[in-house]
Amino acid sequence: MVLAPPPGKKTVVIAPKKQGPGFRPYIVNGERYYPLPHSHGFVQTGKASWYGKDFHGRPTASGAAYNMYRKTGAHKTLPLGTYVRVLNLENGKQTVVKINDRGPFVKGRIIDLSYAAARDIGLIGPGVAKVRIEALGRQVGEYDSKSGKEPVVEVSDLEKGIFTVQVGAFRERENALRLAKRLKVLFQYVHITVLETPGGVPLYRLRVSRSPTLKQAGKVEKKLEEMGFEEAFIVSL
Repeated sequence: MVLAPPPGKKTVVIAPKKQGPGFRPYIVNGERYYPLPHSHGFVQTGKASWYGKDFHGRPTASGAAYNMYRKTGAHKTLPLGTYVRVLNLENGKQTVVKINDRGPFVKGRIIDLSYAAARDIGLIGPGVAKVRIEALGRQVGEYDSKSGKEPVVEVSDLEKGIFTVQVGAFRERENALRLAKRLKVLFQYVHITVLETPGGVPLYRLRVSRSPTLKQAGKVEKKLEEMGFEEAFIVSL
């Protein structure tokens, strides 16, 4: 039986030829999730960090309160609600988390883990480690083939959305406004958002462009890097 996918999503059959090394299901809240085939999936390698008690109880980008004792994560671009497998490449430990927040807002870091998830993969002590993350798809049915029952999972187009590029974050509002004025000559969309930090000191985040695909946002990011903004990175809106 195959259930109809929700709007904006489609389904794919995970046939044996698509089941590569490391393929196995993960059970999360009673539902079964599978690594996605390469053509539909999302795999990223980079640095992971974690955040804990300073953010406990504060609202996340999803609207839910951050709970450091649940296995969640923050990612810059993946759709909120996406489950990902996180493999610590330095010790071989892994965990599965739900993306419910945005971040980490640091160039070169690809995911911020909750305390519980960081503990799973031995990240608490070192604080930062090299990881590989892989998007998972929820099983919504089975397909009867000559080879037997094959899982059917729902997938999202992880390359599409609304993306912007963060140029920098400033303690002083005037500095953000000054740079924004310069960038408005080159970009149609220039916007400043205010982030209230746990210490009560606001950060003024300067972002430019609104792109419908990661590829287009990547071009903007590269242009900014060539202009000298080497810390620029893509964020999903």
